[in-house]
Amino acid sequence: MSDDDDFTPRLGRMRSRGKGTRYLALVVKAARRFGKRGPKGARFDGSRIGRGASVARVLRSRDRHSGLRARRVIVKVRPVKLAGAGFGGAKAHLRYIQRDGVTREGMAGALYTSDRDVADGAGFLARASGDRHQFRIIVAPEDGDQYPDLKPFVRRLMAQMEEDLNSKLDWVAVDHFNTGHAHSHIMLRGKDDRGDDLVIAREYIAHGCRARASDILTLDLGPRTDLEIETRLRADMNAERLTAVDRVLLREMSDMRVVRTTSADPLHQSLRAGRLHKLARMGVAESLGGSSWRLAPDLAHTLRQMGERGDIIRTMQRELTARNLERAAGDRMIFDPAAPGAEPVIGRVVARGLSDEHRDRHYLLIDGVDGRTHYVEVGQGADVPPTPEEAIVRIVPRAGGIRDVDRTIAAVAANNGGIYTVDAHLRQDPAASEAFAETHVRRLEAMRRAMRGIDRNPDGSWIIASDHLDKVEAYEQRAVGDRPVTVEILSAAPVEKLPSMEAATWLDHELIAAAPQPVRDAGFGREVRAAQALRRQWLMAEQLAEERDGRTIYRRTMLDTLQRRELLRVARQIADELGKSFAEAKVGERIEGRLIRPVDMASARYALVERSRDFTLVPWRPVLDRRIGKPVAGILRDSGINWSLGRQRSGPTIS
Repeated sequence: MSDDDDFTPRLGRMRSRGKGTRYLALVVKAARRFGKRGPKGARFDGSRIGRGASVARVLRSRDRHSGLRARRVIVKVRPVKLAGAGFGGAKAHLRYIQRDGVTREGMAGALYTSDRDVADGAGFLARASGDRHQFRIIVAPEDGDQYPDLKPFVRRLMAQMEEDLNSKLDWVAVDHFNTGHAHSHIMLRGKDDRGDDLVIAREYIAHGCRARASDILTLDLGPRTDLEIETRLRADMNAERLTAVDRVLLREMSDMRVVRTTSADPLHQSLRAGRLHKLARMGVAESLGGSSWRLAPDLAHTLRQMGERGDIIRTMQRELTARNLERAAGDRMIFDPAAPGAEPVIGRVVARGLSDEHRDRHYLLIDGVDGRTHYVEVGQGADVPPTPEEAIVRIVPRAGGIRDVDRTIAAVAANNGGIYTVDAHLRQDPAASEAFAETHVRRLEAMRRAMRGIDRNPDGSWIIASDHLDKVEAYEQRAVGDRPVTVEILSAAPVEKLPSMEAATWLDHELIAAAPQPVRDAGFGREVRAAQALRRQWLMAEQLAEERDGRTIYRRTMLDTLQRRELLRVARQIADELGKSFAEAKVGERIEGRLIRPVDMASARYALVERSRDFTLVPWRPVLDRRIGKPVAGILRDSGINWSLGRQRSGPTIS
């Protein structure tokens, strides 16, 4: 070429120049070479993908050199997928943050936006109905009690985020003042101002939001004074939780876990010495003489657990006091489902609340028949059925691990070229029923919805990898983490209504049980004992029981009689509502009709099936949840009803 302008490009497809020289392969090799040049540990982790990454890096670098004077704000940002049941969870979350008792006056929370003090929650959900995801944000300024109203603070924060993310944001917020720290809940749509998915860099989520909130708070209230810093640090000296002083000690300890109290600052030396003496009284530090101390292993974990336990005890005290329930401090228990030999807990629901609003983790406070009050972590709110206060429940630790159904699936697939089908299952085990094989399909379907790596072919067959059991174990661990216990509602009616109820109640099952639940004569247990005594008298008056030689003898048909009485009573009410007659289902009868709704009774839950001229009530099964309003068919057996649902080759049943 004579000069730089003497160049004519020839465009065409990129040709391969031999093995490993395709264009894509060259790009991958170049990327790998580039990655090796970075500093140790600086591998790509995806934290800078999305909007706000560069702003977050600048803020993080600035904050490394800032002092203790900036005011602190807790900001938690949680991306939530809206596919499937996620949108229902968004509705439930919106209801939750607007619940009663969250304002300073004890009223319901009011939604607001950037320009409206009263926002339309239904309109926000309508706009978000097609979104892939949304962001749920909690903002808790450490000195939020100094604001008469958090709205201006939140609006300025969201305006700053719009500038950082270079997009107009669609959000609603609610301020809460019902805890020790004022805080705000923000729901942010996952769409930018162009209608594209809003992707926020993880680095901005982790650091940028908090730094911006801290800047606004410091600007409003001024930097923290020496007195404020000292007061806060001295208040932490005797705290039974992880504190700022503990974090400094952990950073400075040697490989032998030894720290010293000496410091150039007299205040810091005093704080370190006082804190180490407190840790020694708690049994997590020991003096080595002079100014040297040794910290216990897992100190941070131990102090975090102590802090969580303290929060739980305060929660229990607050809920019991609000309901005028007197319970001894020694009878307040924290239920650990992972503890060896953990026994089920039976009792009355005192309260349900959120132990972690950010992750939607719920707890139940149970007034047990053992006379103790139990705090139970029940897991993700969407995985736990509604549990009304005063209901009587049984809490059982959830067992994880590989099941027989999983081993059967793996064995059938191993003998069928890595494919599982109902046909292959029945060929391998001729004694198995088609309904039994279908339970294996439902297990695979549940796993497919919850995780990757479980694939179904268009023809309905399943691809089972050689590491299927490893995937099952990972699935179970995640499931137990999301829902560590099973909550079974024994009675939706409160205990005081059970003695005279014409139905087969929880009290009846306990009275005739071969091994009834021990009931302690204290707390709720005393109320249960009194209710059982009244129930015995009622049963004898109804000639369903009699007293012989100081013992109560119950008729063998007592439960069936009570259950049928309730069934007929409820059926009469439904007949008036529908204007149709009730036809009682018989064993062996085929049930066909349209599933209207579930009907909850004290004895059990039934399915209301409407037919052309009448209706019937049959035992409910969870598989019917998605069939409401649709035609169903099944055969009533002694053990329940076998439903024929969906398009199956010969109508396989779900029993």
